[in-house]
Amino acid sequence: MRPPTIRMTWSGTSWGVAPQPAAARAATATTGVHALAGRSMGTQWSVKLVADAAALPELEHGIQARLDGVVAQMSTWEADSEISRYNRAEAGTVQALPDGFYAVLDAALKLAADSGGAYDPTIGPLVNLWGFGPDGARAAAPSDAAIAQAQSRVGWQRVGFDPLARTATQSGGLYLDFSSIAKGYGVDRVAEWLGERGVAAFLVEVGGELYGRGRKPDGSAWRIAVERPAGDARDDDGAAALTLDGYAIATSGDYRRYFDHDGRRYSHTVDPRSGRPVTHALASVSVLHPQCMQADGLATVLAVLGPQAGMAYANRRQLAAMFVLHDGDGFLTRKTPAFIARQRAA
Repeated sequence: MRPPTIRMTWSGTSWGVAPQPAAARAATATTGVHALAGRSMGTQWSVKLVADAAALPELEHGIQARLDGVVAQMSTWEADSEISRYNRAEAGTVQALPDGFYAVLDAALKLAADSGGAYDPTIGPLVNLWGFGPDGARAAAPSDAAIAQAQSRVGWQRVGFDPLARTATQSGGLYLDFSSIAKGYGVDRVAEWLGERGVAAFLVEVGGELYGRGRKPDGSAWRIAVERPAGDARDDDGAAALTLDGYAIATSGDYRRYFDHDGRRYSHTVDPRSGRPVTHALASVSVLHPQCMQADGLATVLAVLGPQAGMAYANRRQLAAMFVLHDGDGFLTRKTPAFIARQRAA
């Protein structure tokens, strides 16, 4: 069984990510709810927005350009990206950081410090070793020696980050990986740009991370539902129905990427403290936050910490989070008080 998925609803019906054909868009009312979509960061993006139909080509181009800019700075799959240049730089190299790179690295290092290293943006060597990075997939677990060698290159405290000069110094062998936070930042960039273009109502999604603002022409809010698995009636809290108006939601789960070997599943969620994929019962965790970048990173923090430590961390910081736990052949859902409050506000 799969854990809950996020379903976006519009006027009571499910909304997919496929864009309307150009002819269909042209036939809609001049101002109304329109759909745009494309690809970026190895996944799909989609936007629902209230705008004049004549503005759609410019808006679509601008959305794609903002996401392409994030890829150019932060994709480890692109050899000429800013992050790839940092990762292969010689020890002692000082690299000036463009605004996006600076903002994401600053946020990532703060999350690392606050989580006691459960989150670590230098986790790249371990991500690659376990087959979840650009080095390619693997079919079996690496050796203990290989894990120890990769882990010796991990350590967020070693990043020579100068927030005043907006530079980062490569201390030698560090490999940054922003895959757990960059999609959220991309959502924020698109939302910021749409606001600058005068679009007051929109719902942005990149690879499952979402942010909504404003109201549709009928006055209703952008509404999503995080549903429990079909046929699993043991969840005493039910599905989570939410409205997004000035809020983002991001989800991290063991179902997104993994490999099976010798009867064991290895999740893409790697704990930088142990050097190994997590083994706890948490299937997924969703976080609501005004910033999608923060929601994205915090979902990873909680996914690494697990159901007990993660819930304690979330409650101490009054985070709106929903945890879905494996329970035999089904799932159990646990929500923080802040998440329940947001759900009731819907």
